[in-house]
Amino acid sequence: MNYHSHQDSSVKASFSDALLASLAPGGGLWMPDALPKYSPNETARLGAMSFADCAAELAANFVDEKFTAADLKNICRDAYNFPVPMVTLAGETLDPALAPDAEDFVLELFHGPTLAFKDFAARFMGRAASHIMGKTKQRRTILVATSGDTGGAIGDAFLDQEGIKVFILFPKGGVSKVQEQQLTTMGNTRSNVKAIAVDGSFDDCQQLVKQAFGNNALCEEHDLMSANSINVGRVIPQSFYYFWTSLQAKAAYPSRPLVYAIPSGNLGNLTGGLIAKQMGAPINRFVIGNNANDPFVDYLSTGEYTPRPSVPTLSNAMDIGRPNNFPRILALHGEDYTEVTKVCWGASFSDEETERHIRRVHTETGYVMCPHTAVGHLAMEKFAEDVSDPFTRITVGTAHPAKFADSVERILHTDIPLPEPLAKAMRKKKRMHVMSPTLDALSEYLAKHA
Repeated sequence: MNYHSHQDSSVKASFSDALLASLAPGGGLWMPDALPKYSPNETARLGAMSFADCAAELAANFVDEKFTAADLKNICRDAYNFPVPMVTLAGETLDPALAPDAEDFVLELFHGPTLAFKDFAARFMGRAASHIMGKTKQRRTILVATSGDTGGAIGDAFLDQEGIKVFILFPKGGVSKVQEQQLTTMGNTRSNVKAIAVDGSFDDCQQLVKQAFGNNALCEEHDLMSANSINVGRVIPQSFYYFWTSLQAKAAYPSRPLVYAIPSGNLGNLTGGLIAKQMGAPINRFVIGNNANDPFVDYLSTGEYTPRPSVPTLSNAMDIGRPNNFPRILALHGEDYTEVTKVCWGASFSDEETERHIRRVHTETGYVMCPHTAVGHLAMEKFAEDVSDPFTRITVGTAHPAKFADSVERILHTDIPLPEPLAKAMRKKKRMHVMSPTLDALSEYLAKHA
């Protein structure tokens, strides 16, 4: 597979070069030249595989000659050594024998090591990058901006990887206490992963990363690489779980349309789903849930895309006013607004609505949602109001509620037990550098530590 810049299709790169370069020259986003198309017979074969083996087969379409089929199988089996469950709010798994009339499921993507969906993309990307650099003897400095979960997943995926240093930029006071503890306690004082608290918003962090990659001298001095979803090596693996889980859901309930609800910020998760659908995943529609930072939902309603400064909300990982992957979504649909709205529907919700929904779901079912998952589930319920026929609803559960224990405990007036990985992080001493949101400050810090 070759890749091209979304700004200029004549600018080309291999998968390895696109992954390590992060952005195309001129700041374009890398896009695959073509997507594979799977027939129903082929999807049936893939659906019968384990998730890891299905992911390896899908990945083979997107890589280059540096990866063999055996390499990909090893990478995916190592990366995806945790479950990918779909459950009802009552706790039943997606199984018509257990829940023959069930329609409403949560796809829990938070059973990886950092308890967030970002583990899926980060772990594949980390292993793929290490594989490439092992063959080429290259070194890289990763800059990643995070609104909460990306930084933890990337830091964990690249921790102690030889030849790679990771600098995680997060908004000071703009992530949950648990998230900050995760970000600032990885490794030890000599770790290759460093946390930087930026005195500003996530948009400031993201802009700093873009400015750094736009500075040729800085890129060359430090061999910069991004691990945000601007990197195609992050977006492609996010198609894997949509492809495989949609096959499981369709096999369980073959006569019903299939709709996914995605709580969305930077739109990388949605982009992965759209890629899966175009490859032949049996998905009928995507429902997008935004918080107050809703330029994409506005676009779906009006056809006008107006990025704006982000505002802080309860679902902080979605506090993004300029989603990076919007150009990719347009490119996947021929820059045609009508084509985008055929597959995407959206709604946005306030913090008050989100809190009420978390309380209601818990009261009625006992299920505890993180604020982001609650936004997605709210959007699914609103979408369903105008649909008369039965359909299978899958809300993407993006993070374990314990990652937002300070908010969820306040909302529910109950303790949220911390899983051991989080409890362990909470016992560690934080290490972070605080800096102003300027390229000069970032350059000075990289000069000392990269």
